[in-house]
Amino acid sequence: MLAGMTTRTPPEPEHGVLYVSGRRLSFLDFGGPGRPLLALHGHFAEGRTFTRLAAELGDSWRIAALDQRGHGHSDRSADYSRTGYVEDAAAVLEHLGIGGAVVLGHSLGGVNAYQLAARRPGLVDALIVEDAGAEVDEDLSFALSWPHRASTRAGLLEGLGPSAPYLVDAVREYPDGWGLTFAPQDMNASQQLLNGDHWDDWLAGDCPALLVRGSRSRVLHAEHARSMAARRSRTSLVELPAGHTVHETVPVEFAGAVRGFLGSL
Repeated sequence: MLAGMTTRTPPEPEHGVLYVSGRRLSFLDFGGPGRPLLALHGHFAEGRTFTRLAAELGDSWRIAALDQRGHGHSDRSADYSRTGYVEDAAAVLEHLGIGGAVVLGHSLGGVNAYQLAARRPGLVDALIVEDAGAEVDEDLSFALSWPHRASTRAGLLEGLGPSAPYLVDAVREYPDGWGLTFAPQDMNASQQLLNGDHWDDWLAGDCPALLVRGSRSRVLHAEHARSMAARRSRTSLVELPAGHTVHETVPVEFAGAVRGFLGSL
């Protein structure tokens, strides 16, 4: 650690649960007296990926981080449509009694965030979109080859091959062995329904927005990001030295960009 730098202690969140049409939705509420911020993760992740951000922002903002359908401690769903994800995010805000929040989303969560702003504008005061485009065309079918269960944690990680380092936080022990916190077939289906042209939703909202791109991202290309910022009013673009998962690769710089944007609201 560099001299003079300190690492904030991550806050201990409360685990919250609500039920939507009989399906469990789990979320983390990091509390604090500040204004509300709803955080939406990407595929393969869960709400706790934003623990470091909550620590960096401190009490100025109350972060609620959802385990989106089919991820983390939330139930699987037969529906991974755009409408389904957006309705889940709206349900969490309504459950918490939040009439207007900043909504931050990474990748899958980024599209969900700006579609929530477009379709339920009364719930969203501002947007932070991390490495997600207005056009999406990705393929997660490689995940279908991952093992469902293994007798040991090491065995599961071995079976995940080169993807293992990116999935360490998604490994859990179940009664029948070690497995992931999501079903790969669900992720594949979800990505297929995420793919497409979402320019209408991106341009529909007029709340302040920050678009964060990883300078080495192979998901959100530089020209596309510049076009998104130029075409949408009240939108700024920040590039940070990272790949697709900016908040994990450069957490201090990411938090600084977020903090600067939030301070401008």
